[in-house]
Amino acid sequence: MTDIAITKNGIIVVTLRGELGNHEANRIRTQISSEIFSGKVHGVIWDLTHLGFMDSSGIGLILGRMRDLAPQNGETLILNPSATMEKIFQFSGLGTVVRHCNVEKAIGEIGGVLHEQ
Repeated sequence: MTDIAITKNGIIVVTLRGELGNHEANRIRTQISSEIFSGKVHGVIWDLTHLGFMDSSGIGLILGRMRDLAPQNGETLILNPSATMEKIFQFSGLGTVVRHCNVEKAIGEIGGVLHEQ
């Protein structure tokens, strides 16, 4: 299950739960890329607190959205991955965007305020 919220300040908060496989990753990719390409988004926060499993399609999902955000100098944060997922992010070069904090603190870090549209 996935929740996607957009703050007034143009930050997408993606809360992932359970398992993230290829089918779910494709659905999320379409929705988030559409929002990014609208030009109203400058950041994506991936809350993995309740995610038990993610395959390589999940890594591709996050890396691809980072690429989509690059033209707007957008920011990405990955919150609270499991120890195994954190190692994968480190090996993928994403260690600098991993945080162990709550969503509100992460939103503040990339210049937003938590208020859903």
